[in-house]
Amino acid sequence: MPLHSHMDSREVRFQSCDGNKKIHFGSSEPEDFRIDEDGVVYAERSFQLSAEPTEFVVSAQDKETQEEWQMRVKLTPEPAFTGATEKDQKKTEEIIFPWQQYKHSSHLKRQKRDWVIPPINLPENSRGPFPQELVRIRSDRDKSLSLRYSVTGPGADQPPTGIFIINPISGQLSVTKPLDREQIASFHLRAHAVDVNGNQVENPIDIVINVIDMNDNRPEFLHQVWNGTVPEGSKPGTYVMTVTAIDADDPNAQNGMLRYRILSQAPSSPSPNMFTINNETGDIITVAAGLDREKVQQYTLIIQATDMEGNPTYGLSNTATAVITVTDVNDNPPEFTAMTFYGEVPENRVDVIVANLTVTDKDQPHTPAWNAMYRMTGGDPEGLFTILTDPNSNDGLVTVVKPIDFEKNRMFILTVAAENQVPLAKGIQHPPQSTATVSITVIDVNESPYFVPNPKSVRQEEGLLAGSMLTTFTAQDPDRYMQQTSLRYSKLSDPANWLKIDPINGQITTTAVLDRESIYVQNNMYNATFLASDNGIPPMSGTGTLQIHLLDINDNAPQVNPKEATTCETLQPNAINITAVDPDIDPNAGPFAFELPDTPPSIKRNWTIVRISGDHAQLSLRIRFLEAGIYDVPIVITDSGNPHASSTSVLKVKVCQCDINGDCTDVDRIVGAGLGTGAIIAILLCIIILLILVLMFVVWMKRRDKERQAKQLLIDPEDDVRDNILKYDEEGGGEEDQDYDLSQLQQPDTVEPDAIKPVGIRRLDERPIHAEPQYPVRSAAPHPGDIGDFINEGLKAADNDPTAPPYDSLLVFDYEGSGSTAGSLSSLNSSSSGGEQDYDYLNDWGPRFKKLADMYGGGDD
Repeated sequence: MPLHSHMDSREVRFQSCDGNKKIHFGSSEPEDFRIDEDGVVYAERSFQLSAEPTEFVVSAQDKETQEEWQMRVKLTPEPAFTGATEKDQKKTEEIIFPWQQYKHSSHLKRQKRDWVIPPINLPENSRGPFPQELVRIRSDRDKSLSLRYSVTGPGADQPPTGIFIINPISGQLSVTKPLDREQIASFHLRAHAVDVNGNQVENPIDIVINVIDMNDNRPEFLHQVWNGTVPEGSKPGTYVMTVTAIDADDPNAQNGMLRYRILSQAPSSPSPNMFTINNETGDIITVAAGLDREKVQQYTLIIQATDMEGNPTYGLSNTATAVITVTDVNDNPPEFTAMTFYGEVPENRVDVIVANLTVTDKDQPHTPAWNAMYRMTGGDPEGLFTILTDPNSNDGLVTVVKPIDFEKNRMFILTVAAENQVPLAKGIQHPPQSTATVSITVIDVNESPYFVPNPKSVRQEEGLLAGSMLTTFTAQDPDRYMQQTSLRYSKLSDPANWLKIDPINGQITTTAVLDRESIYVQNNMYNATFLASDNGIPPMSGTGTLQIHLLDINDNAPQVNPKEATTCETLQPNAINITAVDPDIDPNAGPFAFELPDTPPSIKRNWTIVRISGDHAQLSLRIRFLEAGIYDVPIVITDSGNPHASSTSVLKVKVCQCDINGDCTDVDRIVGAGLGTGAIIAILLCIIILLILVLMFVVWMKRRDKERQAKQLLIDPEDDVRDNILKYDEEGGGEEDQDYDLSQLQQPDTVEPDAIKPVGIRRLDERPIHAEPQYPVRSAAPHPGDIGDFINEGLKAADNDPTAPPYDSLLVFDYEGSGSTAGSLSSLNSSSSGGEQDYDYLNDWGPRFKKLADMYGGGDD
């Protein structure tokens, strides 16, 4: 095997059949070359190799069988690839297919077996020229046979193909391009020898080509910026962070062995070397004390990674940035900005901020090491104050939580201590600035007067007369240090209006008789409310309640209950149960005594009463039969009071005919015989309503007839020719009828407007409902000469009136409207003949129309 002079060592391997034997290597030139147990050949001294090969013999001996092998090693200088011709280059080493000589045989015999060929080491990134010869593969049978050589495997006939080629005749193995160890570190090929017929002549041999690493890759950091933290005040040796770089070169060789170091630190305070780095692992640790976040919050380190084990001359380097943040610890206590704080608060006020305590803390804001908590250490034994923390400003807000009475305390001196949410760092104590005093002044305000006692109870018998003095109800003013006049009293609530109070001295007197049985008394108690006011600024007032417990007196006589009852005509067990009712209470109520009066005598003759208990009695018939009807039975009831109170109550008894079950069967006759007041009133109301409805219907019918008469034509009913009267504003003015009342023929405009006529009864030849046309109005005393002008003007206005209906060929100069007192006239068409009509009905209209009847209906006359 070849051993080139430019390498420091080479490895020699002998492989037996089993490969498990222990081999001892020896050298024929031990002073120049040494061979270790692993087969690595070392040069014992430095020497120059001449152009001629240097040879020595390597021996290998099996320690168990003492079997020994020998191999001659030639050392030749490796020429540089300078473009020399092939004949100028060194002779290529040959790899001969193996054979073995057996000692027990008299002739040579080829043994077909695998033989491990030493790897071929080829540097990466070779400059050529290419193809570059590596080794020659030869079989010793090529002297007698014509052989063909080939190689297979990745890099030859498998991807990546074409990197290694072999001359099929000479067996010369060559590489065609530069290799890159970072892509493929080694190639495993297999060499074959066949004859011209393709028959295998030799067993294939394995060829391993190792790509020798060169330092052609720089270290690369996994991140360009590394972030780490370290608490302030950390001791030297505290771990901070780890930075890591990788190198694509062989990590087992110097080309891939990295070393780290810190190039710079910024800022350089308090020491330029606050950190160090483990040059092999990249761990950054602290090496100096003095980390203080309040002074330096962040450090920036430039880290360098160099291969070749950090050799600054041959190694390749790269840099990255390590940012180290100094985290906060509670090494600064809160300190008050003043030793004494001042505040004031009005009395009786709660939830009011009275003082603002300010502190400073150098720790990081809005962290538990900065957030302040306030604690009162003295001056508030009653717990009147509390201190809250403003989360934004970290100030302490002294707040009143209980009312303060100025008359008891005018000033408070509080002692307050400030702490953080987390304890201080070990070894740090709170300074005196963490404690302060708070001086709080109480402001006097006008307070409300209050009644004593409240409520006030008084026991009093009912029936106390008006004007009697009941009690005195006064109030007190808590403002002892204010200059005020006396209090004024007034009544606030008195439901029954029984009381009045003196505005100066609070004396309460009655204005009416006290009655326990009043609806305003509940459970014998009457409540009234009074008001006491001062004249402060602003005025204040207080209320007090007076409770009057009324004691009962026998001022009410008992009454019978119920007031009405029903019984049968005949004597049978159907007694009437009655109860005595007395508004008074014991002992002024039951037991009661029941009796019937002596007058009239018929009461005791017809009825009898028996008491069955203290409050109940039974009334029943004394005679066998009493005619059905309604009877008033007076009953005298007396209570047990002292003195007694009695009254006569009338029980209205309905006596009726009964069936065998004792139920009334002639209720209708009894009711007809004697109705109650309510029933009579109901019947009268029904009758009145019925009469009103009839009256309204009659009025409506008369009104309807009147409207029909106003619209009826003055013609014979047989000849229903509906013409319209042409109205020239007034009917009078003729020479022969100056003696008549012409106002009867004139229609007042205000009698009934046409617009209110009910819808649906207008005649087809009536004028439609439209705005009244502006017809000319003749004066009240017209001159006979202006009649022609008036008629012409009316005719012109009617021609231009769009609302004038064509009732017939004549025009209407003015519309009389409905409801005329003179009725309606037929059309005065002069062309019609009146001989065919009957005008006798004009005689029924009075003397004024008698002449008309003679003119039209007179016949020959």
